[in-house]
Amino acid sequence: MSSYDFSAGKLDYDLLRQLIADLPLDERVVVGPRIGEDAAVVDMGDRYLVASTDPITFATDLIGWYAVHVNANDVATMGAKPLWFLATVLLPEGKSDEKLAREIFAQMKNACSSLGISLIGGHAEITPELPRPIIVGTMFGEVDKVKLVTSCGAQVGDVVLVTKGVPIEGTAIIAREKAKELLERGVSKDLIERAQKFLFDPGISVVRDALTACSVANVHAMHDPTEGGLARGLWELAEASQVTIEVDVSSFPIVPEGQQLCQAFGLNPLGTISSGTLLICVDEQEASEVMKALEKENISVARVGRVTSKGEACVVARHPDGTLEQLPDFPKDEIVRIFE
Repeated sequence: MSSYDFSAGKLDYDLLRQLIADLPLDERVVVGPRIGEDAAVVDMGDRYLVASTDPITFATDLIGWYAVHVNANDVATMGAKPLWFLATVLLPEGKSDEKLAREIFAQMKNACSSLGISLIGGHAEITPELPRPIIVGTMFGEVDKVKLVTSCGAQVGDVVLVTKGVPIEGTAIIAREKAKELLERGVSKDLIERAQKFLFDPGISVVRDALTACSVANVHAMHDPTEGGLARGLWELAEASQVTIEVDVSSFPIVPEGQQLCQAFGLNPLGTISSGTLLICVDEQEASEVMKALEKENISVARVGRVTSKGEACVVARHPDGTLEQLPDFPKDEIVRIFE
């Protein structure tokens, strides 16, 4: 019997490390498969090609919109501009029709148009025994070699910033997928409708966040917290850079709507899927400039912690009373529980 957990969520990281160890890589691969990195990077001569792939498996409403934005986020966190998108669209047999197919492709087209991205190809099929539509996206972008940012570049002394709030994507998914249950659990209709709009405002895209930060500072590392929420994102950043990050839990920007919707289902908002939030590591001397630039673009940002040491991947939470403990990790996203 396997010692690894194969319930819904990300593959166990210990197992994943073994699976990606010693993979054959072309000499032009600058960033290959690593835990905590958002995308791969290939040397194309005068610049780098950045490539990422991600599926949309939780959401069904506006799945095409999600697919473009979450993949664009991964490319942007490397300091690159997302340019080209490929999509594999799997539609469930017996539950799909022309209207559904047209809606999904219209969503992808609109999302691509909003970011200046070209939808250049992919695959579409009707898949047997599939419970709901699934899209697997692949995004490509380009970046000047000197402007590449990775998740493994965090340095001792760096300030850790978080844009917008958490859990933006989780809030939108819960409100869109579980509106009826939320009403039954006493959540107001106004709050649900407000949370449903989180997909667009504050929005799940961090492309503008990332490119704005990189335009004013030498950003050392960025990461896009998705499954496992902000907590998992911090642990992945620490893992990629092999650093210890100390965070002030009272500074975490948890959005009120997300707090209430998570509470209705007994979920921890720090472990709930958080596309729309960007983690940024930047030198203390440049942190203020990054924050000013983001706020000028009407992107809220909070200073949540600092990189304290090198050599061990750890995230330490400081509580208001001064006590310290490891920040909880969420290998399985909290939102999985509402679909079980």
